[in-house]
Amino acid sequence: MKLATWNVNSLKVRLSQVIDWLNVNQPDILCLQETKSQNENFPYNEIMASGYQSVFTGQKTYNGVAILSKTIGTETVTKIPNFDDVQKRVIASTFGDLRVICIYVPNGDAVDSEKYGYKLRWLPALNDWLRNELVTYPKLALLGDFNIAPDDRDVYDPESWEGKVLCSQPERDAFGRLLDLGLTDSFRMFDQPEKSYTWWDYRMMAFRRNRGMRIDHILLSNELSKICLSCQVDKTTRKLERPSDHAPVFVEISD
Repeated sequence: MKLATWNVNSLKVRLSQVIDWLNVNQPDILCLQETKSQNENFPYNEIMASGYQSVFTGQKTYNGVAILSKTIGTETVTKIPNFDDVQKRVIASTFGDLRVICIYVPNGDAVDSEKYGYKLRWLPALNDWLRNELVTYPKLALLGDFNIAPDDRDVYDPESWEGKVLCSQPERDAFGRLLDLGLTDSFRMFDQPEKSYTWWDYRMMAFRRNRGMRIDHILLSNELSKICLSCQVDKTTRKLERPSDHAPVFVEISD
């Protein structure tokens, strides 16, 4: 089984790239973030023509998440329960005994901004919900754009980013508390090339210079981590014309 995540930074702009990626890679499940598509405009039929079902929740211009899958999911949830939030950042669905949760964590903007405060409220709410989800669904995968670089290995220039949004200690501590629930960062389960990143700014030739960050993650429950075979970043999409600034990340899990 192959599970993948990709912040597409506008599904309308990147739809042909997503469909091509599905056709070439044939993931069982692909989680998307920043679809920036209202529900009535979601390209359900185009994606179905490639052999994938879709569940999604979106809003105009910002945010938006979706799960594309070869089989139909059940028990779909489109928000963190008991957390008042109008932003469309979460969607979860169950496939057999596998629970898939797709998230788009708030960016935070800057550590002295209200958006950063919102991020630090959002993450504990996610944590509280996941604690219960893991009891109900022992096989659980949490995929998405976390907007957190967990440690200095995940940042092209740790010194210049120290204490800043995406790399601040409160954000990294929140990421650590997700792992404390019993989740595993699948990327770190395997030997990986140095300076492996998933996001590169559009400016200053950042991708060409590999000035990036690893902020897109797939966290696996204990049961799934035991049968995880690999985790990789697919940088080929970042080389395309008009690419997303993020690259897909995918894991392979033994059936």
